[in-house]
Amino acid sequence: MATPHQSNPIWLLILFCCYYFILSEKVEVVEATRRNFFNPQSSDSTIVSSVYRTSYHFQPPHNWINDPNGPMYYKGIYHLFYQYNPKAAVWGNITWGHSVSTDMINWIPLDIALNPTKPFDIDGCWSGSATILPSLNKPVILYTGSNQEKHQAQNIAFPKNLSDPYLIEWIKPDEYNPVMSATGDINPAQFRDPTTGWMGSDGYWRVALGAEIGGVGMALLYKSKDFVRWERADKPLHSPRGSGMWECPDFYPVALEGKRGMETSLNSEDVKHVLKMSLGETHSDHYLLGRYDEEKDMFIQDNEEKEKNYRFWRRYDYGNFYASKSFFDAGKERRILWGWSNESDSKPDDIAKGWAGIQTIPRMVWLDENGKQLVQWPIKELESLRRKRVHFHDIELKAGGLLNIKGVKASQMDVDVEFELPSLEKAGPFDSLLALDPQVLCEKGNFSTQSGIGPFGLLVMTSLNKDELTAIYFKIFEAYDRHVVLMCSDQRRSSLRPELYLPVYGGFVDIDIEKERRISLRTLVDHSVVESFGGEGRTCMTARVYPAFLVTSKAYLHAFNNGSETIRILHLNAWNMAKPSINVAQDQFLI
Repeated sequence: MATPHQSNPIWLLILFCCYYFILSEKVEVVEATRRNFFNPQSSDSTIVSSVYRTSYHFQPPHNWINDPNGPMYYKGIYHLFYQYNPKAAVWGNITWGHSVSTDMINWIPLDIALNPTKPFDIDGCWSGSATILPSLNKPVILYTGSNQEKHQAQNIAFPKNLSDPYLIEWIKPDEYNPVMSATGDINPAQFRDPTTGWMGSDGYWRVALGAEIGGVGMALLYKSKDFVRWERADKPLHSPRGSGMWECPDFYPVALEGKRGMETSLNSEDVKHVLKMSLGETHSDHYLLGRYDEEKDMFIQDNEEKEKNYRFWRRYDYGNFYASKSFFDAGKERRILWGWSNESDSKPDDIAKGWAGIQTIPRMVWLDENGKQLVQWPIKELESLRRKRVHFHDIELKAGGLLNIKGVKASQMDVDVEFELPSLEKAGPFDSLLALDPQVLCEKGNFSTQSGIGPFGLLVMTSLNKDELTAIYFKIFEAYDRHVVLMCSDQRRSSLRPELYLPVYGGFVDIDIEKERRISLRTLVDHSVVESFGGEGRTCMTARVYPAFLVTSKAYLHAFNNGSETIRILHLNAWNMAKPSINVAQDQFLI
């Protein structure tokens, strides 16, 4: 079972290992290494309160969920499948849950789409993807199954009835499955998570899937003419040095200009390709940008020398976010991204409250105009939940300044603020030795540690006396050739329960702050989740928080500046957020 490596003390790790050995049932190590965060033992039952359940983030009424699987837009309806345990709030008995929507905000639950019923998936229907075959206008699922020997193989499933707009029933043909097996040098315990398929100009379908061969993580490539008979390509799609097992890979094109999404099979001079992988050793989703050389059937990343070290790879999200999956929304021509955010409380807490895991808000994703990174932003449909608005503009925050934002439900809100920096003269020196480790920079201080420019930002999920709070903020440093923007999400004071996992997340925001002199921060707060988007979505951080005060009192919101340089709030908007209908049985369906 993997643990967030960033800041857990050794004694706590030892305690956890003992705890896991005693309490855990028989859990497959391969799956556990990616499906569970570090969950220290809790001695307090306050976490069980319903106040920690999210209101507008996707989750089923009960039990465990993890990876988003096979999202797609088909005949006017959005489908989201997800790893689901129908029997308990812990990992196990893994199936494909299934919900449908017309806006990705309100969701109707359907029957489980894939159950472990066949010899090739009897130990679990694990992660995979959906592909719509254009010639037949037919969706197909590829997924990983685990058999009785705990060997993983890739399987195919088809809708039982294409005239059913909700695609409720799926069949797994015995004559085809498994369609890809671990042979030769492939370790059958490290072979999973096929991507959405894409078609080359030669008429062959391709999919990539995660594997580890000889200790090296990679994306293996498979090809097929008919989507049911697959052969392994001579070379992997990509195989860099230095990283371990790749899970939940994703591969798709992004336009060089604009925000319009690209159909997955598109490959031209006007696009770059994104290769994303989930790394168990960092418990984060990393991605590379580059081009797809169809003739060689290989992904060639930008900045090849630099990108050989996975510590240089960018992340979708620098917080509690893993096993993400994207799809092309043909209805609105956009690329949509989902990620799994697990609880960071304890296993007994999850069992007691009866649920664990959420999906993050669906995000649009596109290539930044600098061509060096992706940008993510909550889908426009989320704004339909906005209700009462609180607005501030043109406010000066001097050193030590604190602005109390009244009139908003601070435990269920959407807040968007833009800060202006009149001067950069007092920016502190940048420690170049920490250029690869922004989290350490965030851990070295906190929101109240005064420096030059910053910390400044938001205090959310704050108690009346401020003994519990979550801080999301920026600091500006001066390097030898540029200014560096650091973004932090600090949960060390988010709860009075020290036995919880209370991390600090950190990432750099790649903007020209000397030119712009302003930076934005949007934060979605939903009871136990805090999703933040810095620099208009260039750096994202998701946190899970469980403040003790929330059980008996309300939360507060503040903007603050603890730097020595005055800053301005150009505007701040905060909205109460309504609760959509999520996985509540409906008398009437969508169409």
